Amino acid sequence: MLEIRNIHASVEGKEILKGINLTVKAGEVHVLMGPNGSGKSTLSNVIVGNPQYTVTAGTITFNGRDLLAMPPEDRSHEGIFMSYQQPVEIPGVSMNNFMRAAVNAKRKYQGLPPIGGGDFLKMVKEKRELVGLDADLTRRSVNEGFSGGEKKRNEIFQMAMLEPQLAILDETDSGLDVDALRIVAEGFNRLRTPQTAAICITHYQRMLDYIKPDIVHVMLDGRIMRTGGPDLAYRIESEGFDWLKETTPNS
Repeated sequence: MLEIRNIHASVEGKEILKGINLTVKAGEVHVLMGPNGSGKSTLSNVIVGNPQYTVTAGTITFNGRDLLAMPPEDRSHEGIFMSYQQPVEIPGVSMNNFMRAAVNAKRKYQGLPPIGGGDFLKMVKEKRELVGLDADLTRRSVNEGFSGGEKKRNEIFQMAMLEPQLAILDETDSGLDVDALRIVAEGFNRLRTPQTAAICITHYQRMLDYIKPDIVHVMLDGRIMRTGGPDLAYRIESEGFDWLKETTPNS
């Protein structure tokens, strides 16, 4: 599904990614761990096409297509979704109107007619119940006045509405208490299918108690230093990252 080969990327002239190789197949959940500044969020922003990040070398393909040649909106329409660590508020724009515009933009890209009002409201109800989002939140402005947990749950609701093939969760667990984390993770788990994949960025092993990953990668200084199974995350939790600093990258 996603093939990243020797990606180098910089921000304002400073190189952040220094040769990333990563393959994500359908049905897999990958976890990226690493200290602040290791390049985790940079990688996710490069995948979705954030223009602040400049790719200086390497290739990324998504379902065999050149992802780097696509503008950000086309990457989204192709099936890539990113849940942000700090979701923005959009005053004056209701969640329903926001999501209907997003769904119809994707349908237009796919050559489909706009979704009808009744079908859209039915879809909202179905997806809202799937991820446990309060009905009142879909009638309010996007994220305005939402708690941290509500914002993160709203991100999962948006993911459910857009039905991406590849979801990127950028520190979705940040700032959540145990109950909110469990609710958000349960919503994510309900959306997993053998045809979809996810990359979950986190600092904490606790996220992995709810989202069961297939593969764990540890990033340091813009490189993937170690790849393994869930046990790798437990070792990071108990020993930190220092033991990895003298090892050879095995991306």
